Amino acid sequence: MPSTPNYLWELDDILGQGATASVYKARNKKSGEVVAVKVFNNLSYQRPPEVQMREFEMLRKLNHVNIVKLFAVEHTGNSRQKVLVMEYCSSGSLLSVLEEPENAFGLSESEFHIVVQCVVAGMNHLRQNGVLHRDIKPGNIMRVIGEDGKSIYKLSDFGAARELEDDEKFVSIYGTEEYLHPDMYERAVLRKPQQKVYGVTVDLWSIGVTFYHASSGRLPFIPYGGTRRNKETMYKITTEKPPGAIAGVQKKENGPIDWTYELPINCQLSVGIKTQLEDILPNILEADQEKCWGFDKFFAEANKMLERVDIHVFSLPGASLHRIYVHPHNTLSKFIEEVFKYTSMAPECQTYFYEGHHYSMNPTLEVQVLPKTTEQYPLIVVSSEIQSTKGVIFKDPASDYPRFLPSVNVSGDYITAKNVLSAVHQTLRVARSLLQCQEYMLRGTYWLIESMKEQSRRILDKKAAIISILNCLVSIENRIKRLHSSVYKGNPEALAMPEQGESHWKMQSIGNILSSCSNGADKENLLGHLLLEVIKEQDHIRQETSINRMEHCLERMKQIFKQFNKRRQQSHLAYNEEQIHKLDKVNLGNLAKKVLSVFQEEIVLIYQMALTEHVIRMKTIFEIQNHLGQVSGYLAEGIRDLRCYEDSVTHTLDKLCQMFQQECLVLSNHSSPLNINSHEVKDDLMIRMLELRDQMKNVTYELEQNNSLIERLGVPSSSSSQAT
Repeated sequence: MPSTPNYLWELDDILGQGATASVYKARNKKSGEVVAVKVFNNLSYQRPPEVQMREFEMLRKLNHVNIVKLFAVEHTGNSRQKVLVMEYCSSGSLLSVLEEPENAFGLSESEFHIVVQCVVAGMNHLRQNGVLHRDIKPGNIMRVIGEDGKSIYKLSDFGAARELEDDEKFVSIYGTEEYLHPDMYERAVLRKPQQKVYGVTVDLWSIGVTFYHASSGRLPFIPYGGTRRNKETMYKITTEKPPGAIAGVQKKENGPIDWTYELPINCQLSVGIKTQLEDILPNILEADQEKCWGFDKFFAEANKMLERVDIHVFSLPGASLHRIYVHPHNTLSKFIEEVFKYTSMAPECQTYFYEGHHYSMNPTLEVQVLPKTTEQYPLIVVSSEIQSTKGVIFKDPASDYPRFLPSVNVSGDYITAKNVLSAVHQTLRVARSLLQCQEYMLRGTYWLIESMKEQSRRILDKKAAIISILNCLVSIENRIKRLHSSVYKGNPEALAMPEQGESHWKMQSIGNILSSCSNGADKENLLGHLLLEVIKEQDHIRQETSINRMEHCLERMKQIFKQFNKRRQQSHLAYNEEQIHKLDKVNLGNLAKKVLSVFQEEIVLIYQMALTEHVIRMKTIFEIQNHLGQVSGYLAEGIRDLRCYEDSVTHTLDKLCQMFQQECLVLSNHSSPLNINSHEVKDDLMIRMLELRDQMKNVTYELEQNNSLIERLGVPSSSSSQAT
């Protein structure tokens, strides 16, 4: 068993192999700690001594969580071969992650975000130490799982690295051709002599290709026949790329290049992060080293992307889910503007709900005060204006389903099976997004209807209160008239009552307003009917089994795929094995057809029906919203008229009180303009005055109660009412 003084390993435990070294899984002889050992071969020792020592020296000076750690440099017992003892990354590389069938269309958004974060942090540490890697690619980005269950990615393989400052150049060639800068590709792959020198931006090109690969599941530049079969066209694509393009594919032999400026629609990233990445990629996938961003600019823009937090927002009118990326210290007004960009919903028209409750947005507060949203629990935004419904935009995965060839070819069949499995994973993702959209439509509609029902109840309560106050004011006015007549029987001209026409006009105006609000109960009943529809559809969604049946098919396909993986390593299949292999191909194909059939004939059709019903329902809700808004306006106008009417009644009562006090004063001085000559008459009048005073106190109390109720309805009290 090969070993060093402190570590040992088996040759079967190989983790990777390159031109100058092999990497094995090894263990500490005393503690059993698992490590990775890089054992250099004879070809490595043909390099100049300073080149051999470069990787050791590089790793010794680097110390960062996103760079594979060097523990020791030892030698094997007999051959005295140098061995690097390094941190063992148990979860393979980024390349192995991307080669899994479920990632054929790129990483999930959360995983991709981690990749960018780790690569940027690791590269920043390299640049701070003046180190150029020169072989950035998914295979050299290792993965471990942290204690929190999340991935940690680490830069590895510093065999090509060297010290180089931002303004320095080099001429030696290293790297992997698919990720190699075009200037280096021309010399290293096409073997064309040229006198170019290279700077640190060659690493940026490799990072750009790596990021595109991680986000989409494929390389950005692909000539017809593949990257390693058509090298001249590969070079042509990378050097003739138009400004702003981030990918180019040649689909026919000697055919044109199809340039794309956006990431594929079927990748797993949201528009929110796609937009940010599409701003970065064209500036680092730049063949002209003079036009390419420098690392300072790259780090600044990448960190802007990483510092932003994502807020999940579902547009109920648009029936679409968005991830809005904003800096946590931006104000909510910035967030609201971003929502407008994605939904076309004007800021002043936006209303938010979260977990069943209306969520009030204070534009001056910071984004960090928002609740923690997830894909399962987003903010739901609705508009006070009618909006077009877009729904989920997706590519039909049917075109991604390959077919098996009738002949048996274990290597070719394995690749086809892997592609079929990838297509099924993608189909399931789209199916889940369609089902999720239906759940959000129903959830948001339920919350909105409940909110509108509450608004309708408040309107009915307000209408009832206005009617009550109006009746009370009419009664009070009639009582004031009677009090006026009682006090001034002998002198009816002493105090003129308010203009009867004005009072009558106010009552008539309020009556007209109340009649305009007469169908509020009908609207509330309609909302109740819509709510029952939504609840019924929610029950149907919960009982839907389409996704479960598709997942069951996928699990069976995974078991078959394991057999394909085993067989591809066999040089020959026995007769029985070959027959079983053929049956597995048939079964795998049938299961894939079943998944696609369930998707197209059930999931998509149900979604399209739900979307149509949602459009109709939102139109009805919008009409009811408009009606409730108009009624609220009418009632506000009615309350204002009610206030004017109440003020005129209060004014009359104030005047009556003043005259009453004057009469009481006259009586107490034994003189009266009412020709009162006998003590009996004066005593009788005094008693009646006291009774009238008590009645006026009751009237004043009722007016004060009206004031309080009117204030609660939304109109502040006036100074005249306070003088009562």
